[in-house]
Amino acid sequence: MNLSIIIPLYNESESLSELHKLIVEELKTHNLSYEIIFIDDGSTDNSWEIIEILGNRNKKVKAFRFSKNFGKSQALNAGFDICLGDIVITMDADLQDSPSEIIKLYHSMLKNNYDILSGWKKKRYDSFIFKNLPSKFFNYVVRNISKIIIHDFNCGIKAYKNEVVKSIDVYGEMHRYIPLLAYDKGFTNINEKVVVHKPRKYGRTKFGINRFSNGFLDLITLLFFQKFGKRPMHFFGLIGSIMILIGFISSLYLGIDKLYFETSGRLITDRPHFYVALTTMILGAQFFVAGFVGELIVKNKPISKRYNIISSINS
Repeated sequence: MNLSIIIPLYNESESLSELHKLIVEELKTHNLSYEIIFIDDGSTDNSWEIIEILGNRNKKVKAFRFSKNFGKSQALNAGFDICLGDIVITMDADLQDSPSEIIKLYHSMLKNNYDILSGWKKKRYDSFIFKNLPSKFFNYVVRNISKIIIHDFNCGIKAYKNEVVKSIDVYGEMHRYIPLLAYDKGFTNINEKVVVHKPRKYGRTKFGINRFSNGFLDLITLLFFQKFGKRPMHFFGLIGSIMILIGFISSLYLGIDKLYFETSGRLITDRPHFYVALTTMILGAQFFVAGFVGELIVKNKPISKRYNIISSINS
């Protein structure tokens, strides 16, 4: 199959029929085999009923419905698990991502052999204060930390090679950092393309201002796991060893000072430095043990799903 289009959604009933129509019209003049995969992330409106109608009309439509709202990352991960296309394109269901970009992204991927081609909403139709400005700052920080030159990490419309999406595990709210996850797996041919961004036509955004604070916390988590996720002892053990060494040297100094230089008869336990050294060694030992426990968890961690599918269509 040439192309998979994955569309995660939550309460977007008003836009689904129009989005499906635009995608089909965009692709019907091209000799491509494709599938459209809707992932209903626990919608409470009639989104699923509309998807069922679309699935009955068009056998190229596949869909899954979560039992509750598990989040966009879990929805994307479910789509990545079942997609068959050589090129996989993700897009949002709110009609702010233009289906006219699908073929452009597809051909650019084939021509340049990109691993990932990320959309860049250079001109946005969102609130400057509450979305554009925080987004620019967020992307600036991520771009400089990760060294991946992308201007819009959180853009919903992206294109991937199939082997990329099959190699990564998108969890928590890590959908913002899929390029980083892929880069960590060795897929380094990542680029971006300016895409059309449209004003929201129906409803309102499902993401609040807390997405920025969550985004930075997720970035810290991701960077930690990229470097130490498979070897936690290298982090906790190093800190623990340094603290134990500092505490031991301090205790040794106090002992030598008491035996050979102290003339006032003051007890070691009367000196504040004794408790600092003791606390440092105890904390160092705890860090060291945490490293061992982390290694055991990593080596024995069971694989579990983070979402529950209760309905499916054409799959």
